[in-house]
Amino acid sequence: MLHRRDFLFSLLGLAVSTQQLRAADSRQTGLVLDEGFSRHQISASHPESPARYAAIEQALADWPQAGSLQLLQPLSLTAAEPWLQQIHSDAHIAAIKSQRATFDDALLATAAVLSAVDAVMQGTVRNAFSASRPPGHHALNSGQEEGFCYFNHIAVAARYAQQHYQAEKILIIDWDYHHGNGTEWAFYDDPSVLFFSTHDQFSYPGTGSPLRRGEGAGKGFNINVHLDCGTDDKALLDTFETVLRPAVAAFKPNLILVSAGFDSREDDLLGCFNVTDDGFYQLTQWVMALADKYCDGRLVSLLEGGYNIRGNASAVISHLKALKGF
Repeated sequence: MLHRRDFLFSLLGLAVSTQQLRAADSRQTGLVLDEGFSRHQISASHPESPARYAAIEQALADWPQAGSLQLLQPLSLTAAEPWLQQIHSDAHIAAIKSQRATFDDALLATAAVLSAVDAVMQGTVRNAFSASRPPGHHALNSGQEEGFCYFNHIAVAARYAQQHYQAEKILIIDWDYHHGNGTEWAFYDDPSVLFFSTHDQFSYPGTGSPLRRGEGAGKGFNINVHLDCGTDDKALLDTFETVLRPAVAAFKPNLILVSAGFDSREDDLLGCFNVTDDGFYQLTQWVMALADKYCDGRLVSLLEGGYNIRGNASAVISHLKALKGF
């Protein structure tokens, strides 16, 4: 068995710039890894811990086909930082920046997702997953951490794709057990972003009512689906098929972004759904089919929740297997 750090370093030896990737096989799946993802720690016993990333590294080391993934490196923090202002206020950014180490770690996670968007939008990979942490979909403009989140990486990525690559219409899918209230907030009146979230609305943060459909020009472009405890593979997939498919057929996105929260997996510490690794494999395939139909396969996903350390890593591998086509 290859030690996870030896595996990571071997992948780093294959890392290339986005420009160099232009000649690469466009059917490849990109994977963003960085040792900086293991730095952030709220407290010693906190469930959003560096162990989450360490377990993903180990699972990759144990997966024989991991070497077929194209390693991507995050953008520089200098290049990524200005894009925060597309979603977050100067006051919020400054408040997080007062905790310098936390700011750098959270910004690195944003930079990672922007790198994945670059690779996908430039056609250097077919799709990409960022194994970054801390997560982001609860981040608002409160000037503090919200649900383990500081910056809303997926929201920043949507604006980045729209402004940097003229991807006019973005579909954001959030299958985390918890409602992506920060993402809803960012685009609630925006018809250029279709936000679809499945979650337990009675868990943290207590938002995500199906009655919240957007407002103004964005009315109808915010879709919340509450799911009960015990939701399994079939129930989740049926929800995507019956609710999301017709909405996407009308919307026709140019890019799909996924808040891949694996706390909706069975046996999670902070969730009560019963989605299996095979369920995530099937769900990923389902979303890939949408991407193939509407946006030439362009799909970027990023890690959100997932607090059963081994279970989260196992779900990540299932997700990557589907993205790669294994």
